[in-house]
Amino acid sequence: MVALAPMPESADVFRRNLRELPAFRALLRAVETRFYAGLELPEPTLDLGCGDGHFTSAAFDAPLAVGVDADFDAVRAARTRAGVYRGLMQSGGERLPFGDASFGSAISNSVLEHIPGLASALRETSRVLRPGAPFVFTVPSKYFREFLSVRRALFRLGLRSVARAYERWFDRISRHEHYHSPEEWRVLLEHAGFEVEQRRYYFSERAMRALEWGHYLGLPAVVSRKLTGHWILVPTDANLWLTERLLRRFFEEPLPARGAYLFIVARRFVE
Repeated sequence: MVALAPMPESADVFRRNLRELPAFRALLRAVETRFYAGLELPEPTLDLGCGDGHFTSAAFDAPLAVGVDADFDAVRAARTRAGVYRGLMQSGGERLPFGDASFGSAISNSVLEHIPGLASALRETSRVLRPGAPFVFTVPSKYFREFLSVRRALFRLGLRSVARAYERWFDRISRHEHYHSPEEWRVLLEHAGFEVEQRRYYFSERAMRALEWGHYLGLPAVVSRKLTGHWILVPTDANLWLTERLLRRFFEEPLPARGAYLFIVARRFVE
């Protein structure tokens, strides 16, 4: 059995992400990358919802077997990244084009929250995994909305309906379909044929505040992306030193008791 090698913990994944992504997204992805450093992922590995392949390119120093994503443009972008996947396919998670027990492991980074048919996607992931195979994923937690600073301010002012509207608006721009507690995830996963081995909250309320306001402060990066195809026009240490100085503390913070996100390791039942 061959185990996939994630990127070593010594690599400065925060700086690498900061050179390529808007600051708020770089912070989140860098934190998530660290979770994979000590994991064994038996090959072949499926990346469910691979997007443009950026996360996998930053998190692993060897190609994953297959990446799938429902977005054709994302798959096309992933194809331009050499050495990230051995194969790529356009597919939704609710019906995967693979035979039973095709994979030795699977990852899904910040994807499941976007899938309306979550139960179907979990069952399909279970079907294509071998008995005993790990399934590793990250998702927003039930605290994601609660930690939104604008929402909290509106509630303190008694503007409850406006606060709820802000929640819904932030869900729309984040494309979040649902949030679940660890216990709810345990039930969902058990129904799909998985047992939860570990789960961790990450991203404190302060880190979430940085992510929330990063959406607004990152608008120039959106313009740059549309005009040039690159999020960051000048990805140098000199240009990014202040951003790194302000955000690195959130990258290095200890895991909180409550976090805006959840990291979960589940394992396919051995029948």
